[in-house]
Amino acid sequence: MLLVLRWMIRIFLGLALLGAGAGVLGYHFLARSLPDYAATHRLDGLEAEVEIVRDTNNVPHIFAETDADVFFGLGFAHAQDRLWQMVLMRRTAQGRLSEMFGPRTLRTDELMRRLDLAGLARASVAAQDDDTRAALQAYARGVNAWIETVNREARGRGAPEFFVFPSEVALWQPADSLALIKLMGVQTASHLHREVLRARLSLVLDEDRVRDLMPDAPGAGVAALPEYSELFPDLRPDHSALDWARAPMSPMFPPPLGGASNAFAAAPSRSASGGTILANDPHLPFTAPTIWYLARLELTSGGVIGATIPGIPAVLSGRNAALGWGLTTAYLDDQDVHIEQLDPDTPGRYRTPDGWAEFDTRRTIVRVRDAPPLTLTLRWTDNGPVLPGHHADLGSITPPGHVASLAWTLLDGADTTMTAAMRLMRARSIDAALEAAALHVAPAQMLMLADRERIAMQLVGAMPRRDARHQSEGRMPTPGWRAENRWQGRLPFEANPGFVDPEGGLLGNTNNKPLSRPFPLHVSHDWGDSQRIRRWTRLMGDREVHTRDSFIEAQLDTVSEAARTLLPLVAGDLWFADEAAPAGTPERLRQRALALLADWNGEMNEHLPEPLIHAAWMRALQDRLIRDELGPLAASFTHVEPLFIERVFRDIDGASAWCNVRQSSRQESCAEIARLALDDALLWLSERFGNNPEGWRWGDAHQATHDHTALGEVRVLRHLVNIRQSTSGGDHTLNRGLTAGTGPDPFHNVHGAGYRGVYDFADPDSSVFITATGQSGHPLSRHYDDLGERWRRGDYIPMSLDPELARGGAVGITRLLPR
Repeated sequence: MLLVLRWMIRIFLGLALLGAGAGVLGYHFLARSLPDYAATHRLDGLEAEVEIVRDTNNVPHIFAETDADVFFGLGFAHAQDRLWQMVLMRRTAQGRLSEMFGPRTLRTDELMRRLDLAGLARASVAAQDDDTRAALQAYARGVNAWIETVNREARGRGAPEFFVFPSEVALWQPADSLALIKLMGVQTASHLHREVLRARLSLVLDEDRVRDLMPDAPGAGVAALPEYSELFPDLRPDHSALDWARAPMSPMFPPPLGGASNAFAAAPSRSASGGTILANDPHLPFTAPTIWYLARLELTSGGVIGATIPGIPAVLSGRNAALGWGLTTAYLDDQDVHIEQLDPDTPGRYRTPDGWAEFDTRRTIVRVRDAPPLTLTLRWTDNGPVLPGHHADLGSITPPGHVASLAWTLLDGADTTMTAAMRLMRARSIDAALEAAALHVAPAQMLMLADRERIAMQLVGAMPRRDARHQSEGRMPTPGWRAENRWQGRLPFEANPGFVDPEGGLLGNTNNKPLSRPFPLHVSHDWGDSQRIRRWTRLMGDREVHTRDSFIEAQLDTVSEAARTLLPLVAGDLWFADEAAPAGTPERLRQRALALLADWNGEMNEHLPEPLIHAAWMRALQDRLIRDELGPLAASFTHVEPLFIERVFRDIDGASAWCNVRQSSRQESCAEIARLALDDALLWLSERFGNNPEGWRWGDAHQATHDHTALGEVRVLRHLVNIRQSTSGGDHTLNRGLTAGTGPDPFHNVHGAGYRGVYDFADPDSSVFITATGQSGHPLSRHYDDLGERWRRGDYIPMSLDPELARGGAVGITRLLPR
C-alpha cells in the first residue's frame, strides 16, 4: 500500500511538473509576440529614420522627415499592437472569416461577398489623390515591415490568437485600408432594418399605430404613406418575429445598435477662456481591445493627435495645432431597399423601367475551414446588389417571384472618403476643413469643427437624389422597376445641411434631428436620438460660458431626461395610491420601489437601485403594451422607445388604445397596465438580485462588456481576454451606455463611447482624451486594459503636441532605420 501511495505521489508531481512546464512554454511562445518598444529595426521601404516615441500611456508619437515615413511608422505601430484586430477586420470586409472559423461565419461571409466591399475598395484606390495614395502605400509598407519582422524573428506569429486560429497573414494592401472605412459604414447603417420593420408593421397595424411604435422625430410632420400591402398586393403577410439574431462576427447591427455619438462645440463668445472648445465621443459596439487607437503624427504640415482605427492611416477625431474635429453618425437616409421582379420566362433577368434586363452576375467561392467550399452566385441590379432573403428577414416582405436589392451610397467604386480624411488632418481653418469634407462619400457623418476663432457643423457624405414622387419616401421597400423609386444620382455637396458661426455660439449633435426640410431634401425620417439632445440643451443653457471642464461634465452626464419625463406619466396614478401593505407581500415590494423612484432625479448612477427599477419597469411596460397587438413581432422591439410610451400615456392620436388587452373581455386602463408591468419587473429583479430593492445596484446589471471578438466565448480564455466594468449611464443619457436589450442579461452595457476627447484651443495642450480599454491588443500586455479603469471613472489623459513631454515619460522609443 505504501508503495502504491509513493507511486501516486510521484505520478502527481510528474504531471504537475509537466503541466507547469507546458504553461511556462506556452507563456514563452505567447509572450514572444509582445513587441519591444525600445528596439531598433532596419527595414526596407523607408527614406530616412523614423522615431516612434511611446509616452506614459503607450500612445505613439511618430516623427520622421517625410510624411510617407510618418505613415510607415503608423502602420508599423498599428501592426505591433493590433495585428490580430486588423487581420480580423480585413477578413470581415473580404468575406473570408470562414477560412478561419468554419461554417459558423458563413452567413456573415455571404453578406460581405454580396456587398463586395473589398472589390469596391480596390476600385477606389485610383480615385484618391496622389498624396493619399502615397500615404496608403507607405502605411501598407509599415504594416508589412512588422509582419516580415514577426516572420523573420519568430515573434510568436504576431499575436497569440494566431496560435488558436492558425492563418497565414497576407501582406497589407492600400485597398485594405479603404475596405475598413466601408466596414465602419456597415457597422453604423440602420435604415435597411428600419425599412423592413416598418413594412412588417404596416401589414398588421394602421398608420397611427405604426407612428406610435416608430415615431417621427419632433418637428415637421410627414405626409401619409401607402400601406405596404398596397405596394405589393400579392404578398402573403408573415407575422412571425423578425430574425435579427446577429450572425457570428457580423459587422451589421440592427437598430438601435447602429452608430451613435455626441459632439459639441463652443465659440469664443461662449467660452470662459476666450478660445473655442470641442468635445467628441463616438459610440460603437464595445470590444476588447476597443476599436480606437490613440496616436500622434508629426506631418510636414504640423502635428496631429487623436483617435485612429488600426488599419486606417488617419486621425478620425482629434486636433492639430489650429483645428479640432469630431464625428457623429448623421443618420442620413443613404439606403433604399428595392423589390425586384424576376422574369418568369427567362431566368437571370429582372424588370426595369425600360423592360427586362440581365443581372450583372459572377460567381465566387467561399472557403470554409473543416468543411467543403461554398460557391455563391452574386447578382447586381441597376439599383444595387441582390441580398439573401434571410438577411434582416428580407424574405418575409418579398413576394414570390421577386428578390430584394439594396441601393447604398457606400457601394461606390470611386469613393474619395480617404482623401477627405487626409486633407482634413492638414487643414488649418474651418474653410479648409469644409473644402476637404466635400470629398467625403460614406459613411455619412456630422462633422463638428473648431478652429481658433470659429465653430461649424456640417453633414458630410453623399446624399441620394430621390424623386419627389417616390412611393414610400425611402421609408419602406418599393418596386425597383418604377422610375420614381430609383435614385437619380446624388445631390451636390451644397445641399448637405451645415451650420457655421451660430449666433448663440454653441453647436451640438447627439444623432438628433438637426433641421426640418421637406422630402426629398429631408436628410432622414429616422434619427438616432430624441432624448440626449434635451439634456445637452439644458446643460448648455445652464451656463453663460463654458470651459473644458464643463464640456467634460456634459460628456460624463448620466441624467436621463427620458426617465424624468416618463416616471410622472406612468407612475402618477400609482404613487401613494394604496394603504401600507403587509411586509413580504408583492404590494409592499411595489410600494418600496415606488417610494425609491419618488425621490429619484433620473440619474443613472451605477451605485443606485432606482435606475435598475426604472429600466426593468419600462422594459416590462413596453412589452405588455405591444405583445398582444404584435405577437412574435414584439420581440423586434428590444429597447424602450420613450416617445412611444409618452404617446400612449398622453393619449396622442388615440395611442392609449395600446393599454387595452385585445384578448380580454374588459377594458384595461393604462394605470392598470403600468401596475402589472411594475409587478413583472419587480418579480424579475427579485429573482436576479434578491428581495431587498434598497440593496440593488444598477452597475451590477449594467456592466460594460468589452468582449474579445474571437476568444470572448471560449470557456477558459474568456476570463483572460474579456473586460467587464460596472458602469453608469443608460440608453438615453449623454454618457451613453446602450443596453443589450435581449438575452439573459438585457441590461449589459454593449455600446457606447469607446473614445472621448475634449479639445481646448485657448490652451491646446490642456486638451484631453481617453479610450475604453488600452492601446495594446495583446492580452498579456499591461497596456491591454490599463486605460479602462480611468475611462470607467471618467478620467482622461493629456493630449499634447509637445515632443519633449512625450519623450519625458516614454515607456520606449522605437527606431526604424532604412536597411
